[in-house]
Amino acid sequence: MSIFALSAGWAVAAAVEQARSVAGRAKMGDVTGVDFAPILLVLGDEELLATRAVTEAVAKARSVDPDVDVREYQAGALTVGEIAEMLSPSLFGGRRVLVLRSAQDARKDLVAALLGYARNPDPDVQLVALHLGGGKGKAFADGLRAAGATVVPAAKVKGHRERVAFVREEIRRGGGRCTDDAADALIAAVGADLRELAAACSQLIADTDGRIGAETVARYYRGRVEVSGFTVADATMIGDVPAALEALRWALHVGVDPVPIADALADGVRTVARVAAAGRGDPYQLASSLGMPPWKVKNAQQRSRGWTPEGLVEAMRAAAECNAAVKGGADDRGYALEKAVFSVAAARRGSAR
Repeated sequence: MSIFALSAGWAVAAAVEQARSVAGRAKMGDVTGVDFAPILLVLGDEELLATRAVTEAVAKARSVDPDVDVREYQAGALTVGEIAEMLSPSLFGGRRVLVLRSAQDARKDLVAALLGYARNPDPDVQLVALHLGGGKGKAFADGLRAAGATVVPAAKVKGHRERVAFVREEIRRGGGRCTDDAADALIAAVGADLRELAAACSQLIADTDGRIGAETVARYYRGRVEVSGFTVADATMIGDVPAALEALRWALHVGVDPVPIADALADGVRTVARVAAAGRGDPYQLASSLGMPPWKVKNAQQRSRGWTPEGLVEAMRAAAECNAAVKGGADDRGYALEKAVFSVAAARRGSAR
């Protein structure tokens, strides 16, 4: 099965064969409740939501066929001949998913060919089109929608009310429940960045029983702080011990709970290890196979410089010991975090020898 994520416009698929197509709208960036749709249109310019939609589409395809063929292309660089070859029936059968990014940049002849295909799509091929929305390439997106493509909204989350809705939905997706005042408190503590909010929601669910109230958030994030566990982790992974310690001590001083800091440090080490093991490559190409957003792959590629496999093993051991100490009720959790910063940085220095 090949997954072709066709940036912004390809979600125009199966209107002609209504039995195959799944018309309608999913929740923000969420395709978990969507059956295999011949054409999936991811519409919007919020990278986190768009990347999540692609990742979930690929995961759903692989759950049906582990050998699914997943490929990604930039719409502006494709020709009609190339797309015809991609969409032609395979001699060996099997499903395919084709991810087409920046569908709004597709040329007119390519748009015409794709809209023609959308009238009678191959049931074994899923086209995932990522379109930024807006005026550019609007006819393409409209055409796919009219053809019956499943539309996954991925527009920028704007305003406080939308962010509250985003936080509540994130908690729900993780199997928890969240009140409006808890969402307000989390936004005040973590900030408006969706990536930080999504990570904070995941940590809260993992470290609690899933029922998130304002008092839960207050326990983990006291006050509005300018640093987070990610700040500590980022500085640690590049070996900047002074910056990491400064961020850590400030976070603890203003009342940030040690648990999300330990989680962020472990996630930082784990992410660099996974990306480093995948080798060099285009972040967008690696994103699907790694199940990460491209921005996270790119950042990890930059932080992986200077690390060796042996050093990363040592860093993972240090992060695991820190997590065990912090979550196991160590007498001095701040000391456990500082020790982890020094240990991870030492592992990186050992890599440089």
